[in-house]
Amino acid sequence: MEVVASLSSHSPIHRRSLCHKESRFLAGSSPTLLCTHRGTRTYKPPVLRTSLNASQFSLLCISKKHRNVSWLAVSPNLDVRNKFHRDVVVRSELTAAGSAGDGYSLPELKIESKVRGVCFYAVTVVAAIFLFVLMLVGHPSVLLFDRYRRKFQHFVAKVWATFTVTPFFKIEFEGLENLPPPDTAAVYVSNHQSFLDIYTLLTLGRSFKFISKTGIFLYPIIGWAMFLLGTIPLKRTDSRSQLDCLKRCMDLIKKGASVFFFPEGTRSKDGKVGTFKKGAFSVAAKTNAPVVPITLIGTGQIMPAGREGIVNVGSVKVVIHKPIEGKDPGMLCKEARKTIASLTGKSCVA
Repeated sequence: MEVVASLSSHSPIHRRSLCHKESRFLAGSSPTLLCTHRGTRTYKPPVLRTSLNASQFSLLCISKKHRNVSWLAVSPNLDVRNKFHRDVVVRSELTAAGSAGDGYSLPELKIESKVRGVCFYAVTVVAAIFLFVLMLVGHPSVLLFDRYRRKFQHFVAKVWATFTVTPFFKIEFEGLENLPPPDTAAVYVSNHQSFLDIYTLLTLGRSFKFISKTGIFLYPIIGWAMFLLGTIPLKRTDSRSQLDCLKRCMDLIKKGASVFFFPEGTRSKDGKVGTFKKGAFSVAAKTNAPVVPITLIGTGQIMPAGREGIVNVGSVKVVIHKPIEGKDPGMLCKEARKTIASLTGKSCVA
């Protein structure tokens, strides 16, 4: 019977590098410790393989100092000092350099993702400059005839977002029939995984108002375009700003405009749906506006939160669920989160 065990380390190791701090295996005695260090240097995880009789197994305990070493089954009668080179084979393993759950850990794929990221932002900026001029020229007419919905500005934003994302990933829509009519004021809510969520949602072509940190408005071109779109500013740590934000949302809905919330408040780093805040649902309950849950799948894998400099290969799916209505914010919050979370475990990476 063959037993294989891995010892966690970082760089390649040769058979001679193994030291036997305690190499005596006595039947019936306490388990012994095998170490794989020399000075303060660490090594690549070897795999120890030996042929043992099933009746001779005993467990090798690992001290806290070597807690990263796996359990190893050994024979109490095995003379490691004399038979190490004959009975034990050291084999190197490839260890991914990326973080846990990173599907693009190989160096060449990382480089490709970084190059794609640079190209993505280059396309974004170039497209934004030309389209921002168009938004700026049309803004006086928008203020005169469509101050609250600003359909023209949102049409330009849709063109910008579509032009930007098309070369890098495909977007698939499901449940478009669940969208309320364009002139119906509603509260849209979605999970939040990535910086790409805004781009993806703009391609829907609906003139809803996002809520954004006040600092974003200072960004050249992008921040200015958000101001022209009527994006609602928010200071997260200022309770007065939060109250003013909710009041403005209710005012916009009463005047026929829709608003968009990310109820989690921040981007998820593991893809799981976090706790929903009730602000969006209080707005919906007080204005009798329907809540439209939307599930975004794949944006977090293409551009993970905290790694906005890369664009991985993949695709995105947008699922629009049936609107939810009610006057109980708690019920609306619970139902919307349950609906959105039911699909977030799926992957759309190509």
